[in-house]
Amino acid sequence: MRHLKSGRKLNRTSAHRKALLRNLVTSLLEHEQIKTTDAKAKELRRVADRMITLAKRGSLHARRQAAAYVRRRRVVSKLFGEMAERFRTRPGGYTRIVKLGPRHGDAAPMSIIELTDRGEAARAEVEKKRERKRRQVQKREAQPAARPPV
Repeated sequence: MRHLKSGRKLNRTSAHRKALLRNLVTSLLEHEQIKTTDAKAKELRRVADRMITLAKRGSLHARRQAAAYVRRRRVVSKLFGEMAERFRTRPGGYTRIVKLGPRHGDAAPMSIIELTDRGEAARAEVEKKRERKRRQVQKREAQPAARPPV
């Protein structure tokens, strides 16, 4: 029976698994969106939600707990500043997992895990994509039509 055996082993030793999750949560909080396998994303969701909950508490003890797990000071500052404010009224569910399909090399199921309220970063990203697309359309329209070979 599997009673009280929570969490995935991810085919790694406990030290390797802990290091992997620390790196993943640091990257997720820094970039607000990462691409990884389904199993890693589902495990990462548990840790990331805990870190954001610590940030919402905002106490010195919570900051030290988060700093003991997250690898970069800059990310801890972002977590307790910008992200804590952004998720202040949200009662939970800070991450979203979007399935992508199998990876080309080994057919591992892939996902994107992202923060639900990505804020200005996401809006700026969308605007850049729109601008890029608009320029491409203008460039195509500006080019004279190529003559077919005779």
